[in-house]
Amino acid sequence: MAKESVPRQKMPEQAASERRRNFKEVPLGYTPELAKLEASRCIQCKVPGCRKGCPVGIDIPGFIKQIAENNFAAGIAKLKETNALPAVCGRVCPQESQCEAQCIIGKKDEPVAIGRLERFLADWERSTGAVKLPQKAAPTGRRVGVVGSGPAGLTVAGDLILLGHEVTVFEAFHKPGGVLLYGIPEFRLPKEILFAEINYLERLGVKFECNTVVGKLVSLEELFAEGYDALFVAVGAGLPNFLGVPGENLIGVYSANEYLTRSNLMKAYLFPEYDTPIVRGKNVVVVGAGNVAMDSARTAMRLGADTVTIVYRRSREEMPARAEEIHHAEEEGIELKLLNNPVRFLGNEKGWLTGMECVRMELGEPDDSGRRRPVAIPDSKFQMPCDLAVIAVGAGANPLLTGSTPGLTLNKRGYIIAEPETGKTTMRGVWAGGDIVTGMATVIEAMGAGRRAATSMHKYLSLGW
Repeated sequence: MAKESVPRQKMPEQAASERRRNFKEVPLGYTPELAKLEASRCIQCKVPGCRKGCPVGIDIPGFIKQIAENNFAAGIAKLKETNALPAVCGRVCPQESQCEAQCIIGKKDEPVAIGRLERFLADWERSTGAVKLPQKAAPTGRRVGVVGSGPAGLTVAGDLILLGHEVTVFEAFHKPGGVLLYGIPEFRLPKEILFAEINYLERLGVKFECNTVVGKLVSLEELFAEGYDALFVAVGAGLPNFLGVPGENLIGVYSANEYLTRSNLMKAYLFPEYDTPIVRGKNVVVVGAGNVAMDSARTAMRLGADTVTIVYRRSREEMPARAEEIHHAEEEGIELKLLNNPVRFLGNEKGWLTGMECVRMELGEPDDSGRRRPVAIPDSKFQMPCDLAVIAVGAGANPLLTGSTPGLTLNKRGYIIAEPETGKTTMRGVWAGGDIVTGMATVIEAMGAGRRAATSMHKYLSLGW
């Protein structure tokens, strides 16, 4: 059968009518037969555009070739040459705008399902117990501290431990994982899978110190004094943005950051086993239209909401969430209320949220983001009832560490200034990467920053600044 005649293989998934009320993973993954069939679609380009589209430079044709030839062990080994978190990336990376967007097959047909094949290999390795540890370089005697255990921090840790350096990751929360743990729901990234990836790093020798708030309990200067030779700061962008409209202090109005942290890290999704306090609204609105908004809306549905509505001030074409996430949300009964913007929240005499007032919008000329600017339509205000509102309009730089470290130069928005190609900051021996440098971005972009920083840090640890 010619490769071009094989259609892109669909991934089996839970029915929407069932999954909208449970936190089990939605896509079920490829079987070996489906994976091999999908891998057969790859034409093994001599100059693979897919690899150029990957922020960490995975040898994509290389691992896909091994799947097609039924050599899964070689495939996962090839994948892990450049990615220590394949089970995570296979699930949450926006492949459709990165590697798959560059696939030659996609010019005339649907692109090869690179992310699904990556997930398949990682799941095969974990389920068969075939996890093999790569060879590590001889110990260098150098100590590296990584502040934050999200995707950027985990990548730096995984790269530098293989190069022979001693690595300790400091995490403010009681479990490692960063935004992968507190920000991404169980139905998209099961905790068991994330912890398996972290356990892999522990088996390589990475140490994790949780409940350690660097910038509060210990400073970067004190870490250097304790004997660390280099530090990588990857604390993310965890300071929630709000709308700045009246009524945001009513009971029942959450930032998406708090709402998802309560559900994910503090396990409100496992009620009644965990009785984490969280408002369980019956009529829920989520403001925003990115992946975080989709996660919040789908979480609210699973926590028992009767109705969940996403309110967004632009049109569907401007929604920044992945198309797959929007599709899954709509399948689960979540309504999109587009070209509407909240102007105030309404409450009762006891301070509880009862509704939201919005104004209808229309799109004008493009703004700095390249998207058409939403403009309010005069005399178009209306009210909608709600007893829970989640604000998912982005997040900023948390100043806890940066505000207590005068040696780090920040930009006007409070993000750390670091060299794009190396991650070097203005403080000697300190690198930074991920959302604390770029603002909110994707998991794989943070991992790419970690990869570049690890290369620069290794050079510094070997040769000096």
